[in-house]
Amino acid sequence: MPRLKLVPASSRNKNSDSFYHRAYAAVRLRVLISLALAALVSLAVVTSAQQPAPARSNKLDQMVAMRDGVKLATTIYLPEGDGPWPVVLIRTPYGKSTQAIGNEKWTARGFALAVQDCRGTFQSEGEYKPFMTDPLDGFDTIEWAARQTWSNGKVGMFGASAMGITSNLAAMMEPPHLVATFVMVARSSIYSQSAFMGGVFRKELNEPWLKRQKAEWMIAETLKHNVYDGYYDIAELPKHWHKFQVPVYNYGGWYDIFAQGNIDNFAGLQAQGGGMAAGNQKLIMGPWGHGKVEEVTYPANSTVNATDEALRWFDYWLKGKDNGIMDEPPVRYYVMGDVADPKAPGNEWRTAISWPVPSKPTSYFLNAGGTLTEKLPEQTESKDTYKYDPKNPAPTVGGANLSIKKGPMDQRTVGDRKDILKYVTGVLASPVEITGRIKVELWAESDCPDTDWMAKLVDVYPDGTERLVLDSAFRARFREGFDREVFMTKGEVYKFTLDLWSTSLIFNKGHRIAIHVTSSNDPRYDPNPNTGKPGRADGETRVATNAIHHDRAHPSRVLLPVVPSYNGKRP
Repeated sequence: MPRLKLVPASSRNKNSDSFYHRAYAAVRLRVLISLALAALVSLAVVTSAQQPAPARSNKLDQMVAMRDGVKLATTIYLPEGDGPWPVVLIRTPYGKSTQAIGNEKWTARGFALAVQDCRGTFQSEGEYKPFMTDPLDGFDTIEWAARQTWSNGKVGMFGASAMGITSNLAAMMEPPHLVATFVMVARSSIYSQSAFMGGVFRKELNEPWLKRQKAEWMIAETLKHNVYDGYYDIAELPKHWHKFQVPVYNYGGWYDIFAQGNIDNFAGLQAQGGGMAAGNQKLIMGPWGHGKVEEVTYPANSTVNATDEALRWFDYWLKGKDNGIMDEPPVRYYVMGDVADPKAPGNEWRTAISWPVPSKPTSYFLNAGGTLTEKLPEQTESKDTYKYDPKNPAPTVGGANLSIKKGPMDQRTVGDRKDILKYVTGVLASPVEITGRIKVELWAESDCPDTDWMAKLVDVYPDGTERLVLDSAFRARFREGFDREVFMTKGEVYKFTLDLWSTSLIFNKGHRIAIHVTSSNDPRYDPNPNTGKPGRADGETRVATNAIHHDRAHPSRVLLPVVPSYNGKRP
C-alpha cells in the first residue's frame, strides 16, 4: 500500500471554490433580473391561467472535487422544506444507488443523505485502490458537505462493511465538521483481522472480493507483506485511536468476518479517543454474520433494525435531541444459547458499562484419549500425531466467512478426517456461560520448517450435532512475533497461542464443550505448503507430520472466559 501523504486542509487550492462561487453569483443575479422583469409584466397583463413555480428537486447529483482535482459522483437526497439540515454521508465502492435504497427514511427524519461512489468506482473519476484513498477523500467530502447551502454544517457517517471502513478512515483524519459515525461490521486492523489471521492469509475473505472489485492485483501485494513491516500502519486503527474526535456506534455480529474489529474499536476509542470520542462510544453485538447464518435460527428477539438505531444516534448527536440514548449502558450484547431448546438459558440481551464483562479465565486442558477437562494433565509424555497434506486440506464448514456458507454449522461433515483431532468434555451437569475473548495454547511440533495450526471451539449438542462457535489459525513461523520469521527445528516442541476472538454463549446442560485441532481450513485460510518459503512462492508442497502435546510439561489448553452465576442470577 503506497504511503499516503496527509495534506492539511489549509493547504488545498481554493481557486476552484472561488470560481464556482463567482459563477454561481453571476447566474443568480441574471435569474433575479429575469424574475423581476417577469413580475413587472405580470402586473400589466392579467392572465386567467397562472403557471405554478417549478418545485424544488429533492435529489441532487453532483461531481465533488477532491484536493487533487479528481471528482467523485455524489447524490444528495434532501428533506421537504427549506433546510438547512444535518447531513448523513455514505461512501461506497459498490455503487451509490445500492446504498440509497430507503433514503426517504432519512429525509423524513430531517436528514440530508449524501451517497458517494468511492474514487475509481462507478461514476467517480480516478483510480480505484481499495481503501487507500479513502482517508483523504472522506475528509474532503465531509468538509464539502458542511459548506453546502442545504447543510447546517453537522455531518455524520453511516455504513456497514466497506462503508463502515470508509467511515473509520475518514474519522481518523479529524475532519472538523464530522460530529458522529455509525459503523457496522468493520475491522480495526488490516493485518490481523482482514488480510491475515494469526499470520495466515484469509483467502476466502480477500480473493473473491478483490476479484469482484477488479482489484485482483492487490492479492500479490498483500502476500508480499505477510511479515508485519509497517506497510499497513496508515490504516491500523489502534495506532490512530487518539485522532478520533467523535462518538462512534459500533454494530457487530458474533459470526461476522470483522467481529473483533467492532469490539476493539469500541474499547480502544472509549479509553483512548480524543475530543468527544473518549467516553461516548457505543457497542452492540448480536448473533449475526456477514449475511445470513446457516442451519441455525435465533429467536425473533435477536433482530435489531440498524437504521432505526442509527436514526436515534444521529438524532442525539446531529440534532441535539435528548432521546435517552446516551443514558443507556454503553454495551448491549446478545448471549446465545441452545437453539433446539426454547427453555434453555441464553438467547437474550444483556447490557454492560464496559467491555469485556467480568469473567473468570478457566483452563480446559487437552488430554489423552480426546478428552477436555479442567484437570491439569498428569502424564509425563502424551501427544497426538497426524499428517497434513497441503494438496488435501480440510474443507471449510461455516464460521465467520464472506462469500461461502457461514455461521454455526455442523462440523460432523468433516469429522471423520484423520487430520482432525477432537477433544471434548464430559456431559455438562449445569450450563456454562462464556462471554469474552478466547485463546487456545498449543504445545506442538512438526517435521517441517513451517506449518499452520487451526483450532475450533465447538458446542456439542445432545444429539451429536457439532455447532461451530469460533475458529482461528496460526502460522508457526510467527510464534516469536508477526514482524519476524523463525522456523521450526524437527523434534523441537514449541508453544503457539491462537486468538479465537470473542463470543457470548451458554453451553446448555447436557451439552459438551469441544476443541478441534488441525492444520488446514480451506478456502477460509490459504493452505500452508509446509516448505518455509514465502506464501505462494511456487507450487512445491510437503506433507507434514504434526503433533499436539498434552502432558504435564506441555499443557495444551483453551482459556474460556466463564461468567459465574450469582444466587442463580447472571449479571
